[in-house]
Amino acid sequence: MSERRTRRQAAMAAANETPTKSDAPRDETENGDAHGISASISCLLDALDGYAARYFNQSTRFGAVLDMVTDRCTTSCLLVFLSSAFPRWAIVFQGLISLDFASHYIHMYATLAMGGSAESHKNVDKSRSWLLNLYYTNKTVLFITCALNELFFIALYLLSFSSPLLSPQLLQTVGEPKAAAAIQSGAQVNSSIIRQLFTNPYSAAALEMARANKMDSTWPWILAGISAPVMIIKNVLNIVQLVKASKWLAEGDVQARRAAALAKATKGR
Repeated sequence: MSERRTRRQAAMAAANETPTKSDAPRDETENGDAHGISASISCLLDALDGYAARYFNQSTRFGAVLDMVTDRCTTSCLLVFLSSAFPRWAIVFQGLISLDFASHYIHMYATLAMGGSAESHKNVDKSRSWLLNLYYTNKTVLFITCALNELFFIALYLLSFSSPLLSPQLLQTVGEPKAAAAIQSGAQVNSSIIRQLFTNPYSAAALEMARANKMDSTWPWILAGISAPVMIIKNVLNIVQLVKASKWLAEGDVQARRAAALAKATKGR
C-alpha cells in the first residue's frame, strides 16, 4: 500500500513541477501555423515565378526543370512528414510520393527522348492525351489543380497539430489522471511523464499529445474537404501521365527495333 502511494505521489509531483528547457518537449503549435502559412506562400510564389520568367523573357530549360524538381521535393517532404504524423496511412503517402516522382520522371524522359531536347514537357498533343493537353496548356487549370493539390496536404499537416479525430489513440487517458489531463490540455509537463507514454518524447505522437487541442481544426477540415476532389484528380492525371509516357517510350522502342532490323536485313543483302 505504501509503495503504491509513493508511486502516485511521485507521478503527481512530476506532473506539477515546472519543466526546464532541457527536459521539456518543445511546443511547436506556433511553428505549425508558421509552417502552414510558409507552405501556402511557397505554392503561390511557385505559380508566379513562371509568369515572371515569361514576362521578362527569361524562360530557360534549366528553369523549367528546376521548377519541376523543386515541386517534387516540396511535396515529397510534406508527404514524408504526414507519413510520420499518421503512421497507419504511411503506405498511402509513400505510394503518392512514388507515383509523383515516377510519372514526372518518365514523362520528362519520354519528352526528351521522343520529342527532342528542345521540346517542352508541357507540349502534349491532344491525340496523345486530351486530358494532359488541357492540364498543361491551360494555365488556369494547371494553377488550380496544383494549388488545391498542395492545399490538401497542407490542410492535413495542420490537422496533424489540431485534430484528435485522426489519431484517437493519442487522447486516451493513460496513467495518472492528473498527468494525462495536463498533457491532453497542451501543458508543458516534465518529460519523464512523456517517456512513460512514449519511447521517444520528441516523436510525432508525443508532440501531438503535448499540443493537442491548442489549434482550431475547423478551417483545416474545410480546406481539406474542398481540395480533396482536386487532389484525387491530380493523382489520376499522374497515373494518366505515367501510362501515356510509358506507351510513348514503348512505341519509340518498337520503331527503333524495326529500323534496326530493316537496316540489318538491307546490309545482309
